[in-house]
Amino acid sequence: MTARDHARRAAQRFGNERDIADPGPGLPDRLAAARERKGVDLIRAERDTKIRVRYLSALERGDYRDLPGAVYTKGFLRNYAIYLGLDPEDVLRQWRRERGEQTAPEPAIVPPRPLEEPARPLHFSPSVVVAALLTAGVVLFFVYLGSQLLRYSRPPELTVTNPATALLTVEDDVTSYVLSGTTSAGSIVTVTAPGRAELTATAQSTGEWSLQVDLRRGQNRFQISARNPETGKEAETPREVVITVPFLEFQAPTLAISNPVEGTTYGNGAIAVEGTTTNAVSVTVTSTFLGAAAGAPGPSPSAKPSPKPSGSPGATAGTTVKVADDGSYSFPPLDLTAGRWSITVTATSQEGKTASLTRTVTVAYEGVNLVVSIRGGPAWIKVWVDGKLVGSQAGQVYQAGKSLTFSGKTSVEVRTGSSGSTRFTLNGVNLGSLGKAGIPETWLFAPPANPVKTQRA
Repeated sequence: MTARDHARRAAQRFGNERDIADPGPGLPDRLAAARERKGVDLIRAERDTKIRVRYLSALERGDYRDLPGAVYTKGFLRNYAIYLGLDPEDVLRQWRRERGEQTAPEPAIVPPRPLEEPARPLHFSPSVVVAALLTAGVVLFFVYLGSQLLRYSRPPELTVTNPATALLTVEDDVTSYVLSGTTSAGSIVTVTAPGRAELTATAQSTGEWSLQVDLRRGQNRFQISARNPETGKEAETPREVVITVPFLEFQAPTLAISNPVEGTTYGNGAIAVEGTTTNAVSVTVTSTFLGAAAGAPGPSPSAKPSPKPSGSPGATAGTTVKVADDGSYSFPPLDLTAGRWSITVTATSQEGKTASLTRTVTVAYEGVNLVVSIRGGPAWIKVWVDGKLVGSQAGQVYQAGKSLTFSGKTSVEVRTGSSGSTRFTLNGVNLGSLGKAGIPETWLFAPPANPVKTQRA
């Protein structure tokens, strides 16, 4: 706003506007100068003010005859003055002066206000109340029906809030994790993972669900889906979460042997091998014949510990067992012949690293040690140890896979209902079956004599 504009407004405030001379330019020149100061042309001014170029040009020329009328002219001048940063009231006063109009405002005529009709009280008849209640009930019914149709037409939505990301890496000692999220209330959430049992949970009334899953080292990939049990519809977008448990640094197993004890002499060849290990998933035992015991003749070549036929009792060379959860391991008793033996135990980790220990033992049989094994079918067995009956007078039927051990001072005699299904191991020497399947026979074992068939029944 220019100094001259301020002077005019001050003159108007004190009522002596007519006494102040107007030394400045006329209104047309004033408008044109303000536009040039703004740095716009008439085309730009038309776009900004929505007033046609021809009317803006007429205002800047002072040719008011090209304008549609006094009312429109005042509106154009007011808007144009505001756009150019001029005082719109001052611009209108100058326009009136240059047209020779009076600047004093005309007294306003206030027409009398019409009388207001007093508000009428509302009266509701019983029929109106009933109709309103029925209408409200119908509306509520349709709203409920629409909500149920919408519910049944849409599959359940499924989100996973924990973990917050689809890929997660946890500490290497984490063994479980709680998956959680939201879905439609009452939906059945299912979590599956390769090689594991399927887990399910029912979403609460709030839609929240959670399931605890077991974690293994490496990547644990879980597929999560939701199903509405009422409609049978599945979630359109199942979720997948991958939780990684880092592998520990590979370490070699540690190994301890509690039995056999180094240098021990055993009265029979049924030697148990057991102990503990760490960082291992399996343990293997092998036995090597070192020679005859001091002062005793060595076993015959047929009695050496070559791998035994399938189905022979006890552990054979190279037998492997899994390590128990508490780190312990044990083997069925070894069947070793008389002499000196080297027993080697090897623990193997999941990564293939191994640890081995060796124990040297001596087997010096005393009396008769006989292992009876049932193979290929059931067999009836009756046994006498040192001439005395063991068990029932009627004997007993044993199923295939059963193994029995008998020890005597001088002899063990066995009556079998199927000689071909009964196999014998005498003082660590595998004799196999001594007859044919289905043929009942009685055999007497009294070393050092060879087994002989008797007539005892």
